[in-house]
Amino acid sequence: MAGITASMVAELRAKTDAPMMECKKALTEADGDLNKAEEILRVKLGNKATKAAARITAEGAVAISISKDGRLGSIIEINCETDFVAKNDEFVRLLKDCAELVADKNPADVAALSQLPMGDGTVESTRAALVGKVGENLSIRRFSRVESKGRLASYVHGGSRIGVLLDLQGGDEQLGKDLAMHIAASKPKALDNTGVAAELLDTERRIAIEKARADNKPEAMLEKIAEGTVQKFLKEVTLLAQVFVKAEDGKQTVEQLLKAKGASVAGFTLYVVGEGLEKRSTDFAAEVAAQAAAAKK
Repeated sequence: MAGITASMVAELRAKTDAPMMECKKALTEADGDLNKAEEILRVKLGNKATKAAARITAEGAVAISISKDGRLGSIIEINCETDFVAKNDEFVRLLKDCAELVADKNPADVAALSQLPMGDGTVESTRAALVGKVGENLSIRRFSRVESKGRLASYVHGGSRIGVLLDLQGGDEQLGKDLAMHIAASKPKALDNTGVAAELLDTERRIAIEKARADNKPEAMLEKIAEGTVQKFLKEVTLLAQVFVKAEDGKQTVEQLLKAKGASVAGFTLYVVGEGLEKRSTDFAAEVAAQAAAAKK
């Protein structure tokens, strides 16, 4: 019998997206023959799983889990290839169960989460089995676990495409909901100026200077113009400086609202599905037609 090496298992997993143990079993059964092992896995998982791991997963959904006392919570994003699968009951169940596992078990990262028990197997085996069933790649992209300083509030919007987990100290339940909705709508990058990456500020400053030069502004004014641009940018991307979306006067900032309510925000997490990921540009109808034609052959 041929020796089954880790590299062989890794190669088969990359081709099929099947769980590592299933790959090892298939290779053992196939006496080390990679092609035969792939066929064995196709029988178990279906042709749909093959090469699914190489496909882009820029759709998906976000789920949030919060303990009954509102002190512990989690938010997670799992991606798939189409919004159709994101609405699949089994996908939604996987998403919800993973959010609860993150809150309960506090895994260090996605790899650790993937090895946690789920059903008759693990999170990874459940995910891989669902890949074979729905015919799309599924990937756990990210998660956050929050132990609040106050009480957690949350908001999920747009068919679970945007999720917000907010740690509010003071105030009431309605304030928490309003602020979570504000974050979903305004998408701040940080709580205040200290949380904005220096690279972002440098980029804004550099662009402002280049624009000013293009407009023939005096060199002596460039730094002042750039600083004004940066300050305007900070007001747009920091939660406390943003104008509250429900402000009656159209001017009240989130910071002013919190002060009036005797409350404060310890932090927040905002997930927007697929943010920063490459999107598929394939014509879906054409893809379905191509698959149907291939099936007839």
